[in-house]
Amino acid sequence: MTATAAAEIKACCAAAYGSAAMRWLLGDRLHPGGAPLTAQLIDALDVGPAEVVADVACGPGASALQAAGRTGCQVVGVDLSPACIERARKSALAAGVDRQARFVVGDAERLPLADASVDGVLCECALCTFPDKAAAAAEVARVLRPGGKLALSDMTAERDRLPHALRSLDGWIACVNDARPLAEIASLLTDAGLEVIASERRDQALHAIVDRADGRLRVARALGAGAPPELAGSIERALTIISAAREAIADRALGYGTIVAQKSRRGISSAIHLAS
Repeated sequence: MTATAAAEIKACCAAAYGSAAMRWLLGDRLHPGGAPLTAQLIDALDVGPAEVVADVACGPGASALQAAGRTGCQVVGVDLSPACIERARKSALAAGVDRQARFVVGDAERLPLADASVDGVLCECALCTFPDKAAAAAEVARVLRPGGKLALSDMTAERDRLPHALRSLDGWIACVNDARPLAEIASLLTDAGLEVIASERRDQALHAIVDRADGRLRVARALGAGAPPELAGSIERALTIISAAREAIADRALGYGTIVAQKSRRGISSAIHLAS
């Protein structure tokens, strides 16, 4: 992929996920599983008040603030969308935790964080949108302290088996086009120097968020109103993507999964290859 193409994809994804239309469609969490799955990922990080967690591709900051409230840790959220970062900062201020949670605009492939500066990394439904996944995995490993953990959730896909409608820029923005099998995600992390200690398929969470989006779009189409203006002219295209996603989920070509990985305390980790 050329640098220009990668930059275009990043800009499109950042604009889409920073929009009111995406929040209307998916909810404030913007990822399958919502707060309950986020809570499980936070617990897997095993952090406390004296530690720091980075939320990579933090979106509007809901999960970062959940981590701060649940564990008392310090949180830094990083996202490429200035709109998301501004919203996250306002949410932290409104919640009275702006000294505990800070948010910065940044690229997951070049995190604006120092080496070995965080005790945990949270990354939800975002790796699939990064053009250079190996670089993003390496950045996570770089910023983690020895013994620190990554808790990741992401779309999983057998790309060669995806319907044609999902192999487009729309499919990429929908977190589908460049999603990888769970085993390949695990390999990316081990190649970056992390040890995968747990993985699990979470396909039911994907079913639920697809149902939500489908229901909202169909009601808006039936009423001829209700969708945000920027989405109103794209309802049929969005429904096509959702229909293709349902087909792929039923065929188990598309799913959702979680992985917990740890940076070795000795700086050396063994490669673990997991079957998806």
